Amino acid sequence: MITATRKSLDEIKNMIRPYTRVLVAGCGSCVAECAAGGEKEVAQLVSALSMAFKIEGGGPSLTEVTVDRQCVNIFLDELEDPTRSHDAVLSLACGAGVQALAERHADRNIFPALDTQFLGQTKSPGLWLENCLGCGQCKLFYFGAICPLGRCAKQLFNGPCGGSQNGKCETDSEKPCAWQLIIDRLDGLGALNRLEEIYEPCDWSLKQGRGPRKIEREDQQS
Repeated sequence: MITATRKSLDEIKNMIRPYTRVLVAGCGSCVAECAAGGEKEVAQLVSALSMAFKIEGGGPSLTEVTVDRQCVNIFLDELEDPTRSHDAVLSLACGAGVQALAERHADRNIFPALDTQFLGQTKSPGLWLENCLGCGQCKLFYFGAICPLGRCAKQLFNGPCGGSQNGKCETDSEKPCAWQLIIDRLDGLGALNRLEEIYEPCDWSLKQGRGPRKIEREDQQS
């Protein structure tokens, strides 16, 4: 899923201060899962902003709303009327959601309340780990379902760097060496032979080397 963290209250206040009526719009999917942009976080932010503006002597009127996904047009339909009845929208979606909403409303200021971070895994409550770069050429089969691009600090494709100690990365003694994890897993699966191949560097043109990517499937189009 896509993870995000909330911007500072001061940064958010400065974005919306000039406006009279601001819609604070949450997203009920990825950023809700990582406790950054769901209905609960919208309510917390509105409360904090209202209090801060009250102390300053006044600020915009704030309205709360949350939809399932701001990056999907069918759910943006629910924001159509609320967006048009406000001067600006403060979006608690990832960057994709903010841009999708802005594309629908060229005449409205759409501001991000979050800093989008990475594709990650919910390891446990309150802990999210980056483990995928979305490279467009997945090789998890060869590496025992552990991505050397997403989890090795040096993004090495053909074995460890030699700097790890006791199974920990030399860049951070708290982080496991991705290649130690790969070797241990493949050994346990009896599949170490997969590492006998020499793997070419990742083709980054499949990521963003040719600009923004798209996936188009005619069988899904009406």
